[in-house]
Amino acid sequence: MAAPRALSAARRAARRGGWRAAGGGTGTGPGPAACPGRSRLYEHVREGRSARPRLDVAALSEAELERRRGPLRGGDLRQIVQTWTRLGEVRATIARLEAEKGQVAQGVRTLLAAHNKETAEALPAYAALRARGRRIREELQALLAEEAELDERFYLKALQLPNRTHPEAPVGDESQARVLEVVGEKPAFDFKPKGHLELGEGLDIIRQRRLSHISGHRSYYLCGAGALLQHALVRFTMAKLLPKGFLPMTVPDLLRGAVFEGCGMQPNATPSPVYNIDPSRFEDLCLAGTAEVGIAGYFMDHAVRLQDLPIRVVSCSTCYRPETDTGREPWGLYRVHQFTKVEMFGVTAAERGTESEELLGEFLALQKEIFSALGLHYRVLDMPTQELGLPAYRKFDVEAWMPGRGKYGEISSASNCTDYQSRRLNIMYSDGGGRLRHAHTVNGTACAVSRMLIALLECNQLPDGRVRVPPVLQPLVGQEVLARPPAPLLRYIGPNQPGGGQEVA
Repeated sequence: MAAPRALSAARRAARRGGWRAAGGGTGTGPGPAACPGRSRLYEHVREGRSARPRLDVAALSEAELERRRGPLRGGDLRQIVQTWTRLGEVRATIARLEAEKGQVAQGVRTLLAAHNKETAEALPAYAALRARGRRIREELQALLAEEAELDERFYLKALQLPNRTHPEAPVGDESQARVLEVVGEKPAFDFKPKGHLELGEGLDIIRQRRLSHISGHRSYYLCGAGALLQHALVRFTMAKLLPKGFLPMTVPDLLRGAVFEGCGMQPNATPSPVYNIDPSRFEDLCLAGTAEVGIAGYFMDHAVRLQDLPIRVVSCSTCYRPETDTGREPWGLYRVHQFTKVEMFGVTAAERGTESEELLGEFLALQKEIFSALGLHYRVLDMPTQELGLPAYRKFDVEAWMPGRGKYGEISSASNCTDYQSRRLNIMYSDGGGRLRHAHTVNGTACAVSRMLIALLECNQLPDGRVRVPPVLQPLVGQEVLARPPAPLLRYIGPNQPGGGQEVA
């Protein structure tokens, strides 16, 4: 008979063998070339670093997967459910055999207690028990290997499933977004408005040219009043949220890939939506594209009390985005690799089933309050199914009018992720009866500085290239109108100019 410790070791060995058999891979999740051969969250859990995800695959329908148009389709859901069903059957059989194994072992001990060893070994009952014990070990060995293979197959697929979809979400791609509200009036100009980059360069507050040899494309400098505007926006936004009961928090920029996957992002997709740190030096670290990941990681594998919910967190962080589609918006601050953002994150209960929807409405109301106070003209969109990503149950985008671009541009979003993230990251709360239940999570952008600067500069420009500062920011910036500062002018003398570089005496 195998001891329990030996069986546990066999179970671990079977799982390791199953993992090696699956082979390596570049990642899971959405993307042009996502590979189901690896999941950082699954590895994280398998190594005992976190609790096992408790995925509710029965809550999804094949029709929802087709409407979301993510990495999986309806047929994949059928296979996932079949795998989960078979896995349950195998585990039930393992449990039955291990119970029978214990009974066999007890029978052997009883015989040895009643007879000396030689006499007991000569008894037919003893031989039958030993033979049954050998058969059980053989059956368990095969079943443990099957369990490991099924477990891996299930999670590598199931972790790519999206959340359920709100019944009122529009169906389709971005063109099907529903306009819920339009706030304010478009600014009127009696001159041709300039774009934010032209305005920023004229005021010497934005520099984006001649940086490829310094920090690569899609990078930029903010200087003078540009830097002051960034700090003013952050301070103004924090001052709006802190009196509303938000807990201020700073979060790590570097986090394990498992946390990204738990939030519904796929760091192993090709191309990756996140920056991966050199794996030859760091085992598993990525740069966060939003503070949402860091805040969710703060609550990972923790439970909160029902009376403390909802918890509202606000964090200002540097966000890192690969923005690999270099053909879109190559210049300006609309698509950049690094920017500052103030993020709202909420953890709420699910006692009534409406708490997270109510918190989403609260976050949207706060976004509107901030943008209206800044004098922006904007519209609120109910985003369609193909724009929800994996984690969102429902998502609202806010788009501000950007005169230099001649169109609206997204400045924020707010998403209700229900229990999608909490089931993967084990974020729990104690209900009224003391039982642990999965919390719901909500997130929303309070201020994405780079895009906010676009709207503010372009909407408040004057004919001579100066820019009015919104009244609420004037005390923080120290200026009513931005003019070119009395700063030293720089003259480029590098080699990338007509006629080459300057001769040095």
